[in-house]
Amino acid sequence: MVAGGFCAVLVAVMVGPLFGPGYLLLRDAVSTPRSYLTESALGLGDSAPRAVPQDALLAAVSPLVDGGLIVKAILVLALWAAGYGAAVLVRELSRAPLPAQLVAVTVTLWNPYVAERLLQGHWSLLAGYAALPWTALVAYRLRLAAQQRTDAATVGAWAGLAGCFAAAGLTPTGALLAGVTALATVHRRHLLGTLVLLAAASAPWLTATALSGAGAEPSDPAGIPAFAARAEPGLGTLGSLAGLGGIWNGGAVPDSRTTPLALLGTVLLLAIVVTGVRAVATVETGGHESLRIRRALLALAVAAVVLPALAATGAGMEAMEWLVVNVPGAGLLRDTQKYVALAVPAYALCAAAGCTALTALLSRAEGVAEGLAERGDETAPAPDPGERNGKASQPTDPRHPSGENLLAAAPSGATGIEPTTEREHTDRSDETTGTAGPTEHTREIHSAAAEPTTIQRGTLLTATAFIAFLILPLFDLSWGIGNALRPVHYPPAWHNVAQLITTPGDIAVLPGGMFRKFPYSGTAPVLDPAPRMLPNDVLQTGELPVRGRTVSGEGTRARDVETLLLHGGSAQDLARLGVEWVLVERTTPGPLGESKTTLVQLDPIYTDDQLALYRVPGPETTASPQNHRGIAIAAHILWATLLIGGPALALAARRASRAKT
Repeated sequence: MVAGGFCAVLVAVMVGPLFGPGYLLLRDAVSTPRSYLTESALGLGDSAPRAVPQDALLAAVSPLVDGGLIVKAILVLALWAAGYGAAVLVRELSRAPLPAQLVAVTVTLWNPYVAERLLQGHWSLLAGYAALPWTALVAYRLRLAAQQRTDAATVGAWAGLAGCFAAAGLTPTGALLAGVTALATVHRRHLLGTLVLLAAASAPWLTATALSGAGAEPSDPAGIPAFAARAEPGLGTLGSLAGLGGIWNGGAVPDSRTTPLALLGTVLLLAIVVTGVRAVATVETGGHESLRIRRALLALAVAAVVLPALAATGAGMEAMEWLVVNVPGAGLLRDTQKYVALAVPAYALCAAAGCTALTALLSRAEGVAEGLAERGDETAPAPDPGERNGKASQPTDPRHPSGENLLAAAPSGATGIEPTTEREHTDRSDETTGTAGPTEHTREIHSAAAEPTTIQRGTLLTATAFIAFLILPLFDLSWGIGNALRPVHYPPAWHNVAQLITTPGDIAVLPGGMFRKFPYSGTAPVLDPAPRMLPNDVLQTGELPVRGRTVSGEGTRARDVETLLLHGGSAQDLARLGVEWVLVERTTPGPLGESKTTLVQLDPIYTDDQLALYRVPGPETTASPQNHRGIAIAAHILWATLLIGGPALALAARRASRAKT
């Protein structure tokens, strides 16, 4: 309950502006009031199905619930689930106390990776990020269920894994992240079943790739240097990645990451993580299966940091360029910094273990210091009342200055020596004075009783310090990363245009390119909302301007249409390319070329100061046969079944298992 509440508070602080009215429109994030189940939404267009099944989900639900609200809800839920999943993971695998769980939550939520991906608009990728701790946890439970041979626990674990894959599979990259985590942590006897579930949860984009063929085309090798991990100030590429930063887009980073605070934050994060590495890798808390999972996650973390760093070197980029040219679908790997997310579950475990380990170390030091002080008090001569009165006092029996008080005062195990038993303390005291035994025994009992409270207080103080060290260097992650995540409001023209498009022909858009800068969208470039706002397929080239170069997209039809418009081609040529509508977005910069020559040949349908809609003259376009649409929809239904049914079945099985025990 406390961990969940702490997650909710952190998420509210992070994305607070999004709780207001409006729509998320920032770089790659595009939410709209209503989306449509077009061919592109199903992944059957000319471009690779990178936004499948997220676009189909929004198209299916937005007629019932406002699409902007859906995107906000998914993002907030994903962030909360990421943090709470980290708390549950460290609790079950490491038996971490509550303060250490809160440290794990903070590591998972308040880090450069989350900040940069929020600024880049990768809200659906963060759903895959949220699934990672839960995937590792389910792999652990699957191992335990196999040992215990309990049917309910086994069914629940498999159902939970299906749910994790489906939630992560909101995008193809998310599915890969969860799949790699699962394959690294499940027992080898479960590998085949894991692969089957992963394929089922990935059915929408795998099916779309097979049916459209777009994703199977070679990717532009120019995308490799363009999307390579980026070095941040004072860190280098490896240091940036180890600190969970280094996104390729230097504009999608918090301001603090462009200052020496980036170095400070990375040093503090890695110091916190390093304090717990030994405990995570060696201590068998939670059993042998827990240790196996923790070691696998540590190895995965090392690979997740080192491999993207290598891919950013000259030789690494050459290898990646060969890969995307010769291996279909390898373009998914070009943004290598995405995969640093695989290190976060291990970071959370190490941070929680480090909190506990540092508390124990400080507690031992405090116990030894108190023991030494108490020993000094006992060996120092007490003032003689008789001497103050000028009289000699009667001699008393001396107390033997033994080391037993040191052991009694220190916490259990604080000195590295097993504490003596009650009988041993009494016997040793009686041998010395005949009366000191009960006194020493009483002190030991009082010390032992005070030990849990002392350690809990120490853990809380250490956790508070860790959380402060994690949050303060990245202070500008708060409140929507300096209000960058503020919602926008679309002008009514978008709704008006959508209502006027009543025939099934494709839509061409001007100005050229995929990114826009509207007066209402802020200073950062945003993806054109037209493909999600309008009821027909909008032709987009897929070309991405990155670091001063252009990375080509898949397919040629959209590029041919754009070229024709920019060169002032005829309306007849547009019709031959299957275009029935042309939309001009009038308030954004971009190339228009000689498009006026083409536009005067078209029939104007709507115009205002925001948008202009034209119809290509000629016979009305008829809808083309949709042979593959049914197959694509069936794949999406399978994914949705896993998304809803997996967690429901896992919860029911877990309750049944608890009822039996």
